[in-house]
Amino acid sequence: MSTGYKIEEQDSMYFITMQIVGWVDLLTRQIYRDIIINNLKFCQQNKGLVIYGYVIMSNHIHLLAQSEKNVLSATIRDLKSFTSKVFIDYIENNSEESRSEWLLHYFEYAAKKHKRNSKYQIWTHENHAELIYTDNFINQKLEYIHYNPVKAGIVKQPEDYIYSSATNYAGLDSLLQVELLNTKWKTFS
Repeated sequence: MSTGYKIEEQDSMYFITMQIVGWVDLLTRQIYRDIIINNLKFCQQNKGLVIYGYVIMSNHIHLLAQSEKNVLSATIRDLKSFTSKVFIDYIENNSEESRSEWLLHYFEYAAKKHKRNSKYQIWTHENHAELIYTDNFINQKLEYIHYNPVKAGIVKQPEDYIYSSATNYAGLDSLLQVELLNTKWKTFS
């Protein structure tokens, strides 16, 4: 059973953290980050996912999102399920993935810990969903999202990391469109 925070209000905005099991740095490779971007776009276009902020790090993703169709938890579940299948297919069938043997072994080991898993488990079952309830909390979470790559030492400024909505808020070209919130994040210093 999941021990993280739950999405109770399906139509509300949440701060969501999707984590790779064991904090495995699967998302260090561009192919995996691009799979995430493409699937987030699909969810926006076909499942009513509204994204206000995001960042894709090496082993986790943060989203500030809600659902137009009141099915946020189902959308996140489907996103995790589909990306897991695509990731496993890539790992099993692409010789460019030098870590394939180790990754498959680890994800198979992780799957054995839970009855509801199939052969492999990529994502943890938790989403650590936090209900957004004030403008101050929105600003806090957007800052946390956008400064994740800075704190990790990947970039010096949030808007320099292309796998983040910081580019959107800075008015730069971005990989994924987001709904801009009226916050202090219009520009970076």
